[in-house]
Amino acid sequence: MNGFIYKNLITHLLNILLLVTFVVHENYAQTQDETELTQALERFRIAMVHPDSVVLAGLASDDLEYVHSSGTVRNKPEFINEFMKRWTNFSKVTITNQTIKLTGDNAIVRHRLVADAHNPGYPAVVDIIVLMVWRKEGGKWKMLARQAAKIPQ
Repeated sequence: MNGFIYKNLITHLLNILLLVTFVVHENYAQTQDETELTQALERFRIAMVHPDSVVLAGLASDDLEYVHSSGTVRNKPEFINEFMKRWTNFSKVTITNQTIKLTGDNAIVRHRLVADAHNPGYPAVVDIIVLMVWRKEGGKWKMLARQAAKIPQ
């Protein structure tokens, strides 16, 4: 009888452990899409500091609308040109408070961007909030839209 109770207890404990593992995995594990998008976002952050036209072209949708906090709008070629000519010249970019919301083949990304900038006529430190829309195109995450805004006072 004691062996039977012990065996049942172990079985129940293993079932509970499996259930807890499943719940934790479902709530905290990144999906493949989230992982791939997070990697694309990091490639973009690095490319803002060390511009690479191939990397920037690979991250941007052909339909890109890239909007600065000043209201300046850039399409894909203008976006790439801006970084390559160092019109936007960052030596350091830090992203905080990032959220990602996936909805099918689209994702909404929000974050705060703080950067050390070297742009004549602009502040040495850029501190803005950013909203981006990314779309999966041909199996790759591409930036479709980006809107920056000044931090509300």
